[in-house]
Amino acid sequence: MKSYLALLIAVILTSCASETKITKLEKGTYRAALQIQDQKELPFIFEVINENELHVFNAEEKIKVHEITYKNDSVKIQMPFFEGYLVAKIKENKLEGEFVKSSLDRIVPFTAQKNTNRFANTSKSVFNISGNWETVFSPNSEEDKYIAKGIFKQEGDKVTGTFRTTTGDYRFLEGNINNDILQLSTFDGAHAFLFTAKVTDSTMNGHFYSGNHWKEPFTAKLNNSYELPDAESLTYLKEGYETISFSFPDKYDTMVSLTDDRFKDKVTVVQIMGSWCPNCLDESKYYSEYYTKNKSKGIEFVALAFEVAKTKEEAFEYLNRLEEQTNITYPILLAQFGSSNKISAQEKLPMLNHVLSYPTTIILDKKGKVRKIHTGFNGPATGKLYTDFTKNFDSFLNELVNE
Repeated sequence: MKSYLALLIAVILTSCASETKITKLEKGTYRAALQIQDQKELPFIFEVINENELHVFNAEEKIKVHEITYKNDSVKIQMPFFEGYLVAKIKENKLEGEFVKSSLDRIVPFTAQKNTNRFANTSKSVFNISGNWETVFSPNSEEDKYIAKGIFKQEGDKVTGTFRTTTGDYRFLEGNINNDILQLSTFDGAHAFLFTAKVTDSTMNGHFYSGNHWKEPFTAKLNNSYELPDAESLTYLKEGYETISFSFPDKYDTMVSLTDDRFKDKVTVVQIMGSWCPNCLDESKYYSEYYTKNKSKGIEFVALAFEVAKTKEEAFEYLNRLEEQTNITYPILLAQFGSSNKISAQEKLPMLNHVLSYPTTIILDKKGKVRKIHTGFNGPATGKLYTDFTKNFDSFLNELVNE
């Protein structure tokens, strides 16, 4: 598969021998569409600012992209933070190519052309879905079933919001309702999500698509009082343990553990994460800023990365990129590569009952005792939940510092 990917990129990035002119992206707003299952399109909007910069939009999110390279009549658009990239031929301001995630051997065809509409508006919405929705994904499968909370805001036909699960959220979703059909999508280089559903004023029945490799049904009912289980009760220490221990390499191949001097007599936040994980990105941005402002109080952070990259060298390439783009100054250790398997992750931290989610945060007091374990992360797309988390996180760490 790897050789096929290399050949694909070579074919797209190489034009005919007689072509010498280098074609560039033209300024303007484009509608891109990934071609997925059931002959459906997964759309997103981007704006070309100049030949070296474009912005991808998902509801309130704006992703600035600067890694754009050209060869003859082709372009490669490397998304920030994540490994995913777009590679395409430029044809009279229309792009035809692929979205590629090499480590997972995933390739999705896509096209793009100038347009400002994410989804076509063919008819007016007959319902308003603003509010909270009690949701079940894969409701008929005991193996795959999981619960979620839909949080949506609708203005006219336009809908924004997200689905929260027990392990995080699906980030910034944007779309509309045509008559009684809900359509939502997001694209950021890691997530490529499409949600479609038939709605009433109190029910939803639809499907969730992730790229062209995953499809599952979901049902939902309006329930403004619905709450998910407490994120601080899902992961915990096994009986007989009061702390955690580990020893993993940093980017300099130095083994780092909690017994090192830098963590001695300090409140320590251990972040279980992966460079491929969008919720981890949201969390890393917040933790990076928090650490810079508060490390002088006697607070330390350390990240344990569980990477899908196939080799150790490739894993550190992705981690170094994340570190640079989010200004992380605390150590990121490579706990695992070649898989994000959670059972294998739990084996690296056997004192935990399980690793349920990327990310998971473990907070230790100055004596090294685990005081709190938080599963998942409610990112900026969740609005007040994100704000509440940041306030509670800061308050709790200050309590530990002052003990």
